[in-house]
Amino acid sequence: MVHRVAVIGAGPSGLTSVKACLDEGMVPTCFESSNDMGGLWKFKEVSEPNRASIYRSLTINISKEMMCFSDLPIPADYPNYMHHSKILKYFRMYADHFKLLKHIRFQTVVKSVRQRPDFSRTGQWEVVTEDKDGHEESHVFDAVICCSGHYTYPNLPLKDFPGIETFEGKYFHSWDYKGPEDMYGKRVVVIGIGNSGGDIAVEGSRVAEQVYMSTRRGAWVVRQVVDNGLPLDMKYNTRIVHILFQLLPINFFNWMVEKRLNTMYDHTMYALKPTHRFFSQIPVINDDLPFRILSGAVIVKPNVKEIRGSTVVFDDGSMVEKVDTIVFATGYNYGFPYLPSSVMHKSGQRVGLYKHVFPPNLEHPTLAIVGFIHAFGAIMPQAEMQARWATRVFKGYKKLPSNQAMIKAVEKDTRDIEKNYFVSKLTPLEVDFVSYMDDLAGDIGVRPNLLWLFFTDFPLFKRVLWGPMTAYQYRLTGPGKWEGSRRAIFTQFDRMYQPLKTRQKQLKYNCKFHLQLKLSLDTCKMKCSFKKCPLCELMTFWSHVHLKKSMSCLNKQNL
Repeated sequence: MVHRVAVIGAGPSGLTSVKACLDEGMVPTCFESSNDMGGLWKFKEVSEPNRASIYRSLTINISKEMMCFSDLPIPADYPNYMHHSKILKYFRMYADHFKLLKHIRFQTVVKSVRQRPDFSRTGQWEVVTEDKDGHEESHVFDAVICCSGHYTYPNLPLKDFPGIETFEGKYFHSWDYKGPEDMYGKRVVVIGIGNSGGDIAVEGSRVAEQVYMSTRRGAWVVRQVVDNGLPLDMKYNTRIVHILFQLLPINFFNWMVEKRLNTMYDHTMYALKPTHRFFSQIPVINDDLPFRILSGAVIVKPNVKEIRGSTVVFDDGSMVEKVDTIVFATGYNYGFPYLPSSVMHKSGQRVGLYKHVFPPNLEHPTLAIVGFIHAFGAIMPQAEMQARWATRVFKGYKKLPSNQAMIKAVEKDTRDIEKNYFVSKLTPLEVDFVSYMDDLAGDIGVRPNLLWLFFTDFPLFKRVLWGPMTAYQYRLTGPGKWEGSRRAIFTQFDRMYQPLKTRQKQLKYNCKFHLQLKLSLDTCKMKCSFKKCPLCELMTFWSHVHLKKSMSCLNKQNL
């Protein structure tokens, strides 16, 4: 029986893994190499080796309702797209609310994780750690959850750029980028057109003499703000859209989305059009990049062929002279240096994990990888679902298939990924957000039953089917049920609108009856948690009737 669990890393994946262990009655110990929680989202002015790094202006491209954990909504007054400092504050709220800090050992590096000699009988692991003073300590755990992320080791492929050793200016990886201070009045080449490359090109173009963005394959660029000013993911990341994806050919959706994007800005005209279809790779999410291209501040170029001193030559024969800075936004390598190589199963270009969590070749399922996932959706709810499932497996509530069956499933996943997505050594793993979440939720027993909701709670059914795919849906029933989940779903758009209510025109009621009725209605709704309430219905009806018949109760100055 698993009791003591080691969690490696105190980023969002590590925090939710600690909580999942506590929910299942286990005793977690989280080892964090830095002096604070937050992982990737803890900004530091100087990048530190073997740790994720972000830039000063970074704002997440997933809206707050879609990125928050399932049982703690982000405060309503927080902006929809949050700066990294706000995200870190939310993680602190999460850790404080669920009392996670006492389970974290900061400034403790995990040196190695090895199977115990009696692993075949106990499934236990020996974990060797080193504290800030260099003292090593050995621990024995019944299970281990690895949450060390995959934005830690920068990929700097200098061998692919002949002549880089002759470059007379400064070059660095986007991992080292903190802000545009060193780009003032300079000529800059950004290599790579992922989300980081796009952000750096846009920010640098505001101060640089000229920014050039080099891309090998191009990219589809989408906006964060869509129809009626809604966040992109709250508008389109829904169950009904997912159902349509299962019913209609993917090429139809590729054509439809690409046509709409080209209506906003023709990707061919902007030199952005990629070699892949829209749903074959996660797009670049950037509202500013098209305008910076249109204004000439950013010039899109093909792949770099070679570098001659301060001159950069591109594949089409064009060249840019007097280049001062080259930024390599060329992605990241991934790895788990503290794990023995024999533990990891290789499948294609990726680490093969059963349902992207469990190594399929172990005798006992007591090692889990959480947060090692990539989808058009936030990592936080996915990691939370992985952690909830992994801890249920640790406790024996859920049995995994045989090793042979798991390896077969891993190989099938690899074939499906290679068929449906553009994959490479740096981006070997991509999944469909809704399908993956529902798959794990079904194993846990928390997937919402749409048919049951249709007959028993139609207002909730409508919001689950047509509304955004927020993680609250997975707290409505089953293990880990949260009583506040229904209300969280009903009020998710209220929290979206709240930070925008910064200039409201106040209506002054002369009619005391109408004002009192409105206050009574608000109080009743708070008490009944927005469930079907006859009193709510009656007061709403009379409030509307009275207001319609008594427009004179409004001051003329407000009309």
